[in-house]
Amino acid sequence: MSEKVLIVDDDPAICKMLSKVMDSNNLESDIANSGTAALALIENHSYDVILMDVTMDDMEGFDVIKKIRSNGVSTPVIIISGRSEDYDALYGLSVGADDYITKPFRPLIVGAKVKALIRRNKQQIMNSNDIIICGDLKYDTTTLRFYKNDEEIDLSSKENNLMLLFMKHPDQVFTKDMIYEHVWGNSVIVDDNTIMVYINRLRNKIEDNPQKPVHIQTVRGTGYRFHA
Repeated sequence: MSEKVLIVDDDPAICKMLSKVMDSNNLESDIANSGTAALALIENHSYDVILMDVTMDDMEGFDVIKKIRSNGVSTPVIIISGRSEDYDALYGLSVGADDYITKPFRPLIVGAKVKALIRRNKQQIMNSNDIIICGDLKYDTTTLRFYKNDEEIDLSSKENNLMLLFMKHPDQVFTKDMIYEHVWGNSVIVDDNTIMVYINRLRNKIEDNPQKPVHIQTVRGTGYRFHA
């Protein structure tokens, strides 16, 4: 069965172009022309990647992402937006997106990013086949579910990958370049702010006091270390 992509955009021309890009990469695609339609499809179908516009008539794509993440949906999301401000890109990542592409986009780049993201997430699942316990934290790698004190905490796709990297290598110091390679690979160019966004999001979810983190510690001038 081929991988399936959900295209969410209220511009028929953009939807048609993205659909052709997915078809040329041997990927199936569904189309939703509104946030409401997207939520209905995501509730009833499984997708390997979601391509999400930001500005739509009924709701912003950011709100769609927040909704599906709050419902425990960890499907990777790539935002494709006409907004090019850094704030929008960082905000998109902070609410659970995995990548941010601005319009006008290059179809070949979009196709390559989608396939790389699918491949990386499938490989992550294939390499994960046990339960990792670090103190009060537990990661079930067979279901990609994360728990603190046996209470499940929802993580986005990239948060999942980052948390798994840390828990598999407790007390190892990871430079930002190492985190880029393990979590993002070569599929997307990210900067220091992107790493900080995800580190802060994880701290807010797992630390008793995010301002004084116990688990995800900053190694000044080097990177980060996970401590159980």
